[in-house]
Amino acid sequence: MAERRRMGYSMHRKILDEGAVDEMAEKSDSKTSLSEKVKKSMRCSGPRLKNCLLGTVPVVSWLPRYSIRENALGDLISGISVGIMQLPQGMAYALLAAVPPVFGLYSSFYPVLIYFIFGTSKHISIGTYAVMSVMIGGVIERLAPDSNFMIWDNETNSSIIDVTSRDAERVRVAAAVTFISGLFQIVLGLVQFGFVVTYLSEPLVRGYTTGAAIHVIVSQLKYTFGISPVRHSGPFSLIYTVLEVCYLLPQTNVGTLVVSIVAIIGLILAKELNAYLSKKLPIPIPVELLGIVIATVVSWQVDLNGKYGVDVVGLIPSGLQPPALPAVSLFGQVIGDAFALAVVGYGIAISLGRIFALKYGYSVDSNQELIALGLSNSVGGFFQCFAISCSMSRTMVQESTGGKTQVAGALSAIVILFITLWIGALFEDLPKAVLAAIIFVNLHGMMKQFMDIPALWKSNKVDMVVWVVTFILTVLFNPDLGLAASIGFSMLTVIFRTQLPQYSLLGQVPDTDIYRPLEDYNQVRQVPGILIFHSSATLYFANAEMYQDALAKKSGFNITKILSAKKKLEAKRKRHEKKNAKKAKKAAKNNAVDPGKGEPEKEEKDIAIIEIDAEHDPSLPRAIILDLSPVNFLDTVGVKTLRRIRNDYEEIGVEVLLAGCQTGVVDNLQTGGFFNEKVTKSCLFYTVHDAVLHCQSSRKLSQDKEITATHF
Repeated sequence: MAERRRMGYSMHRKILDEGAVDEMAEKSDSKTSLSEKVKKSMRCSGPRLKNCLLGTVPVVSWLPRYSIRENALGDLISGISVGIMQLPQGMAYALLAAVPPVFGLYSSFYPVLIYFIFGTSKHISIGTYAVMSVMIGGVIERLAPDSNFMIWDNETNSSIIDVTSRDAERVRVAAAVTFISGLFQIVLGLVQFGFVVTYLSEPLVRGYTTGAAIHVIVSQLKYTFGISPVRHSGPFSLIYTVLEVCYLLPQTNVGTLVVSIVAIIGLILAKELNAYLSKKLPIPIPVELLGIVIATVVSWQVDLNGKYGVDVVGLIPSGLQPPALPAVSLFGQVIGDAFALAVVGYGIAISLGRIFALKYGYSVDSNQELIALGLSNSVGGFFQCFAISCSMSRTMVQESTGGKTQVAGALSAIVILFITLWIGALFEDLPKAVLAAIIFVNLHGMMKQFMDIPALWKSNKVDMVVWVVTFILTVLFNPDLGLAASIGFSMLTVIFRTQLPQYSLLGQVPDTDIYRPLEDYNQVRQVPGILIFHSSATLYFANAEMYQDALAKKSGFNITKILSAKKKLEAKRKRHEKKNAKKAKKAAKNNAVDPGKGEPEKEEKDIAIIEIDAEHDPSLPRAIILDLSPVNFLDTVGVKTLRRIRNDYEEIGVEVLLAGCQTGVVDNLQTGGFFNEKVTKSCLFYTVHDAVLHCQSSRKLSQDKEITATHF
């Protein structure tokens, strides 16, 4: 291994405190007022209008520069491949959303075209997504359960479900919640709230999607076994559903179970073959499409529905539905679910979009992505679509088959349009058990996310806890409640981390201006007479008391006891002075009353009190430097804590200096009242090394004065 090249350098400058830096850099006190900011934001010009248009409608920017020679073939192959995948996935995920399968095809068409116009990611595949579908299914089952549509059948003398009315109402609920979630995303994008995704860490998202996948699997068990359990909602609904499925297992439809097993085994084997031949094939085999074609043909020829009672897709109307206004009366009942859908859908899409943007060297606008997804959902709500997001499996296919721009997504929508208009009705005999099998096999990747647990245990145990707790909360509660609880827990871990930071004393790396924790390095040495205290987290109300306690513990002396002892000595001195003053007053009074009286029998001794400066206790440091470089803000409690530390330690003769303060922290100190006539910015230093040099130069100066006083 080649020895690393080392280059030496030297730098000469004055010791800089914050006041000197302000003076050298000529700090400006002028700040832009709120009214000026508003005027500037409202000001319109030609270039600004153009940039606004190109930013809001990105297709206007990139489509005129589209290179047919470089991108057309890859986008064409990719678009056809993804469109073929959209057909089975759209129909399967419609079952998750508890709406007729054809509405999954609508959701794979309209939103994709809208995203093509307004989206900024070149590679993600927008459309139906399992987690979003199961969340919508939960809302629909809550607001439009089967029990609301029971009618009496005179032929069988029993109650049956009015499927037509039920499906119509469920489509209304799905459209309403989709429309509201889209409005939420648009509003969040317009107010530049794209950073909301930062609250969805990768462990949280992966734990959440794994937990949601469990909900997906359980929701499809009824199609696998051919039973009809009641779908529960609310906390612990998954457990109730599993118990009911177990109770109904004796009623399993054998024909449906056989179809499910054959479909699952066939799909797994075909996908393994696809993976094995992936390097030799220009495009992957459309396994799912072949599966539904074969299953439909077999079901039609054998009459699985008529002879064996296997549930099939049923009527698939040809053509597109006319737009309809979402049911306003439902908005109040779905607003909470809509917000959860908006956050989850955006979080998944932007996470995957950033991965591919980083891989291929372009940028994704987080706020514009919110607007694009919002428009896709809100417009889709008018066309009876359900909420969409980005699918990992389709995105991987779109990228691996050569897709390079959003044109691939638009071409996949055209494929879905062709299927919807002309050949959709051919799949009416497709068994629902096959769609459930497609869902199970597609969730294989999500189940692999359980391997995150041992990996996170080795790398970061807190992230592992976030993953596990998110998974448990999502499984126990509905996905929407699970998401809210998981975000709350994730925020708590951040608070706990700032409440329990690493406190350490810093020492100097020999012959450098670098300072490192004494306990972590063997060659680091403490600067004589100087204590450098470092905290790994910011200072605010939640950890201010611990900051003081840690400083007292690391310093090695009890500041409280020293101050208490000093106060006792001060009180004793005052009592002594008061007593002497009373005696002097009494003696003066006696002399005034009887001037001729002789001397008292017992002569009072005169006591000469000489005021001298107390010597510095050698067991105490000369100075304490607080390294505030990790601190990015100070609240009022933090400012008061620093002021109290400075006052307490300087009262016992220990100088307190602050080092490494960021500009915002200095402003917090200014507005928080830290500075006064005695305390100026001269106690703030640009770096720890500046503060150390200041202390050493001050000590040397005082020693020189002592030597001078001795000689003269």
